[in-house]
Amino acid sequence: MKRTKVLAKFLGLYFISTVTYADCQQHKSIVIAHRGASGHLPEHTLAAFKLAIEMGADYVEPDLVVTKDGEFIVRHEHYLSQTTDVVDKPEFRNRKRKLGDRSDWFSEDFTVAEIASLRTRQTFRGRSKAHDGRYPIPTFQQVIDLVRQESERLGRPIGLYPETKLPGHFQDLGFDVDDMLVSILDENGLNEPEAKVFIQSFEPGILKSLKGRVKVPLVQLVSAVEDQVDKGGNYQSNIPLAELSQYADGVGAIKWLIVNQQGKSSDFVSRAKSLDLFVHAWTFREDAYPQKLFSNGEEELTLFLKLGIDGFFTDFPDTGVSIRDALIDECG
Repeated sequence: MKRTKVLAKFLGLYFISTVTYADCQQHKSIVIAHRGASGHLPEHTLAAFKLAIEMGADYVEPDLVVTKDGEFIVRHEHYLSQTTDVVDKPEFRNRKRKLGDRSDWFSEDFTVAEIASLRTRQTFRGRSKAHDGRYPIPTFQQVIDLVRQESERLGRPIGLYPETKLPGHFQDLGFDVDDMLVSILDENGLNEPEAKVFIQSFEPGILKSLKGRVKVPLVQLVSAVEDQVDKGGNYQSNIPLAELSQYADGVGAIKWLIVNQQGKSSDFVSRAKSLDLFVHAWTFREDAYPQKLFSNGEEELTLFLKLGIDGFFTDFPDTGVSIRDALIDECG
């Protein structure tokens, strides 16, 4: 191991040891299962969501794209070749087309019934493919139903943290994603202040449209802080926090905004909280962490919790719950 790497790890460990758990007396950071327990099972499947719930996750995160017949299905991308077996389906061979720079199969070209015939795959390098081909793609309604059933079975409320994917793109195709989202929340009794729901998006336009129409918190996803939003309200990576606070309740921040790639912590959390914004950081993976700064993923997450984040997205909710609860116990 190079000397610089050893030094970086030493400094990182020293920094962690001198930080106190900033908010342990005020709140319990929420554990958000990123695409379900996606470190263990193919992402965005009912099996992955159920496993995450059994592991103790407070919230599960379904990403939402739209089908040809206007249904929300749960995928991180609207192209299907990477996470499903669509390439192996001869009946869909002619659905492949070019959109922008990508040739693929897209959710908006399939009905929800056709989507149901596909099976999911693990796409993260190094993770088990033992479950490839087993699980179908769920609809958002199916995830809502699962969360309700598991909440009743386990006797604890489990939350939903949907993300609208490409709402501007689907709007251009004639789908009013904001109306669709409000409708499904209303139909399920989830458009209430006491509902355990957050709505997140990278695109400010839909969050601004939803403000005043939904009674649950809105979360602006950001990957840096100083870029601007274009006149159409479309996503650009850096959005000023003061502007963001006018329409969002919280910020979903990439980790590097809080601790940069050289291991230096910022004032991002305190600045956000000074504007009454909560901070949920993404994404923590025990099999993919900055090895120049940390010896393992647990060490990384521990630091962020001690810096006072209000919640975090993780592919491994079992580890996340364990670390979070251990720090709570340390507080007495």
